[in-house]
Amino acid sequence: MSNQAIYLITTWAIPVIIAITFHEAAHGFVAHQLGDDTAWRLGRVSVNPIRHIDPFGTILMPGMLLLLGSPVLFGYAKPVPVNFGALRSPRRDTMLVAAAGPATNIALAVIASLAFHIVGYLPGTAAEWLADNLRNALILNVMLAVFNLFPLPPLDGGRILVALLPKPAAIAVARLEPFGLLILIGLLIVLPLIGSQLGVDLSFVSHWLVAATRAIIKVILVVTGNA
Repeated sequence: MSNQAIYLITTWAIPVIIAITFHEAAHGFVAHQLGDDTAWRLGRVSVNPIRHIDPFGTILMPGMLLLLGSPVLFGYAKPVPVNFGALRSPRRDTMLVAAAGPATNIALAVIASLAFHIVGYLPGTAAEWLADNLRNALILNVMLAVFNLFPLPPLDGGRILVALLPKPAAIAVARLEPFGLLILIGLLIVLPLIGSQLGVDLSFVSHWLVAATRAIIKVILVVTGNA
């Protein structure tokens, strides 16, 4: 493996693993605080990536999207088990548990942006490597937060939507959960490929995700003094 390939892997793999690991651990931690100790008992409230990595969702899928030059880079880890019925206030606490993952990613993005201020104090090669890691961490964490807030189960946004909707509508949306990943692959990969063959831009979901990601990154850069 060439030095360039190793460099590329380290500057992408490290941010991906940290972003997904902390995202999942946050779900388990908040669930534990709100009355459900399922994830805690199973050792999933941990920042050890081995406990969270899914070979396909954490490594292969983001890698394929990166190689394909996709405008949207996403992945997932092993879902943290949550017994929503054990939560003290199931409807409210379901939203809090779901929101914990994206909120953690935004916090990591802010930390990465703040850390840019120390890059200039490092020697050339180290500064370049750290800057690339921090830039990728900023982008990946915001994109992961935005992607997970998409209102479709089993994504966090879908769980929040189900908790907010009246019961009949919530049940209807919840029934989509077994098909959620297939729907996402269709919207983000299959539909744009069909559109490219027809000469029509069908990447509307990707455009929305990219626009939202860019807007949030711009705000973070301003707040952290990097604009």
